[in-house]
Amino acid sequence: MSASVPRVLSGIQPTADSFHVGNLLGAVNQWVALQHESDAFFCVVDLHAITVAHDPAVLHRRTLESYAQLLAAGLDPDVATVFVQSHVPEHSQLQWVLGCLTGMGEASRMTQFKDKSQKAGAQSASVGLFTYPILQAADILLYSADEVPVGEDQRQHLELSRDLAERFNARFGETFTVPRTRVMHGAAKILDLQDPSAKMSKSLPGGCAFLLEEPRVIAKKIKSAVTDSDAVVRYDLQAKPGVSNLLTLLSAFSGTPVVELEAEFAGRGYGDLKSATADAVVAYAEPFAARTRELLQAPDHLAALMRDGAERARAVAAPLLARVYERIGFVAGA
Repeated sequence: MSASVPRVLSGIQPTADSFHVGNLLGAVNQWVALQHESDAFFCVVDLHAITVAHDPAVLHRRTLESYAQLLAAGLDPDVATVFVQSHVPEHSQLQWVLGCLTGMGEASRMTQFKDKSQKAGAQSASVGLFTYPILQAADILLYSADEVPVGEDQRQHLELSRDLAERFNARFGETFTVPRTRVMHGAAKILDLQDPSAKMSKSLPGGCAFLLEEPRVIAKKIKSAVTDSDAVVRYDLQAKPGVSNLLTLLSAFSGTPVVELEAEFAGRGYGDLKSATADAVVAYAEPFAARTRELLQAPDHLAALMRDGAERARAVAAPLLARVYERIGFVAGA
């Protein structure tokens, strides 16, 4: 790719019934901006979603919902390549090759496997969960991504991708682009509404504002957010994480800088701040949910968009995999 137009890839798992405001502000909104300044590839990573026990019917529904929500949030399938991971078989094919270059010790040091396997229990952790970072490396390297937007929890996996790219290139010749980390400036870290010491997560639904929830439910969660007894609206993430979180949300959804919000709410109570924040989030969530429903109610159109996205992705992935196969010595098929 040209240095002025980098290729960027990222993905989201279909493991919840709805995106939450943390997904939107921490990742998806940045993807929407990136599609206009890069050669952008974004996918629903359903292969990653089966590394833990799942219900097939739920996965099917959530995959469609996740794809529709990406479009509802502003990803344009005419601008970016938006696809479903399992629709591109080259992901799994490249994973096998990369897995044969990955040491057992190297894979076992991945902290996410340690964390997730401890939660699942040693007997329940799958081989798929163990090799998850190798599939993630295949996702990235398959598209010669120059940059990968990642959160801190994925930085170690990106380093594995870089190591595997360099290892393959040294052993078999220059094939893979060694990706760079893309730090998402302006990406907001949204905290749990009930426990502002923790990041907002679908695993803690009580403090998580889901964008497809009923507006009254979203508003109730925000108006019930934990704050403090200080009664001063001020941004201080260490001393006032709950209030700071509300200010971050209101700023993101209203477009008003936090410093201006502090002045606006000076001398006013937390109730006013919560009400304003709830109104701003609901004002986004209602049309977002309507756009999502509209897409889901046109399944043939949605399927056509997914097919087109997969074809565009395979147009890049298949030639790269063919070079990999040729360089490791596989005999070309018909």
